Amino acid sequence: MALPVYVIGHKHPDTDSICSAIALAELKQKQGIDAVAARLGHLNSETNFVIEKLGLDYPLYMNTAKCTLEEIQIDKAVTINQKETIRHGWDLCVENHVKTLYAVDDVGEYMGVVTINDISTISMQDVNITKDLLKKTPLSNIVKALKGEFLYEGHQERSGYVRISDKRLMERDLKGAIMVLDDHEDDMLKSMAHGCAVIICTENYTPTDFMLDMAKTKGVTLIKTSYNIMKVIQMIYRSIPVSLVMTDKSKIVSFNKTEFIEDVEHEMLKTRHSNYPVVFQNRLVGSVARYHLLKSEKRKIILVDHNEVDQAINDIETAEIVEIVDHHRIGNIETSHPISFRNMSVGSTCTIVEMMYRENGIKMSPTVAKLVAYGVISDTMNFHSPTCTPVDRLLKERLEKEYGLDFDAMAKELFENTATIRGKEFKDILYNDTKEYLLSGYRISISQVFTYTLEDVDKIEKQFVQFMEEQNKARNYDLMMMVFTNVEGNGSRFLYVGKLSQSVSAAISKFSDNGYVSRKKQIVPSLAAALI
Repeated sequence: MALPVYVIGHKHPDTDSICSAIALAELKQKQGIDAVAARLGHLNSETNFVIEKLGLDYPLYMNTAKCTLEEIQIDKAVTINQKETIRHGWDLCVENHVKTLYAVDDVGEYMGVVTINDISTISMQDVNITKDLLKKTPLSNIVKALKGEFLYEGHQERSGYVRISDKRLMERDLKGAIMVLDDHEDDMLKSMAHGCAVIICTENYTPTDFMLDMAKTKGVTLIKTSYNIMKVIQMIYRSIPVSLVMTDKSKIVSFNKTEFIEDVEHEMLKTRHSNYPVVFQNRLVGSVARYHLLKSEKRKIILVDHNEVDQAINDIETAEIVEIVDHHRIGNIETSHPISFRNMSVGSTCTIVEMMYRENGIKMSPTVAKLVAYGVISDTMNFHSPTCTPVDRLLKERLEKEYGLDFDAMAKELFENTATIRGKEFKDILYNDTKEYLLSGYRISISQVFTYTLEDVDKIEKQFVQFMEEQNKARNYDLMMMVFTNVEGNGSRFLYVGKLSQSVSAAISKFSDNGYVSRKKQIVPSLAAALI
């Protein structure tokens, strides 16, 4: 089973990370690669606006890079109804070249496991064990195993013992016995007189009406089969239902299809079974063995808009990173082999993705062109941010000319609908657009939101700082910073908590009155310099 390549932005996704993931996934698809855009969290109001505006599907939500059982190639689970005969079970094993069958009930729910060894062992069992099994075996199973038919279905309780006619017949305890007889009706009468429960007439012998009436009077079951006596003795034990020889599911190690490969592998080390059932909602979806895990692939991932472990999907070390497209500083991501790493000093990852379309001679769809435009508008504050470059402005000119886009109108509509903190919960403000950094050994979190008026910040400052302190107790950052930036370029407000608060105040206070402040280009470099 070939896995798709997941194109994923950073945690606490912003508009650029989502737009670049969707746009790059579509580029890969046009290049014949099975690519899926994914996200690592809930979308903020701005990104939601873009997705809804363009009528796009939301990217797949993922919270770990670990691979699950449903993503790897496993064997088909060969099932058998637990009421079926073990003879049918044997035939299924031979037909499908398997040694294990999975028993299900009438509605298909998983009930247990029966192996070819369980079936073959029946013929070697002590008579006291097999008679107990035959006692519980439905008469219909016996008829089926013998390819016979009912002449009369009686009601006598069976002992489970199987008897044939011999010189000592009348000396034996025949009460409840299953008699295997030929055409000698004297033996049939004697057997009935001694309390047998079932008479199997071999070689297609049909008893007389008198004998049939006697069976009805005594409540003795009459079965006719084409098999001879020896064949009946051989085949009757194959009528035992699977339910009587299987191992109940409560005693079997099974796995859910959503379980992680590494967890399954760890559990397998505790047992020595060759195969294990894989279920979902108590329905069988397959059978897994150790060699399936050894052959399994890692999830393949393309990182966009980030290249640091703290910002990446959880358990990134378990995946195979095949490509990175980013416009931030080079972080601490490690790979096991060389990859394509596209890192450029531009204002938006979407700018790089648009370049990749042109370099590969592939034209963006009108929807993707708008998506890219929104990503650039958001990350460059409509080309007013210090991070904006001539390359970003050239993109604007191209898309306006080729697709008839009006960037200023798009930006106005976007910010008017989303650039506000009024009525929002503190957690939605703080985690709207958050990035984590490791600077000089210190763990730092920097969040940034845009608002039309900084006066709204004054109204919530005291309570918001209190909220940040509560959050930081649980997250234990050395510095937790919240940046409120005016969408029209009229400065920023900085709120911060943590043990580094006093140390960094001078480093960031100079940005308070700047038109637009960039987390990537101004705040992070200043903090890094202050912490050296």
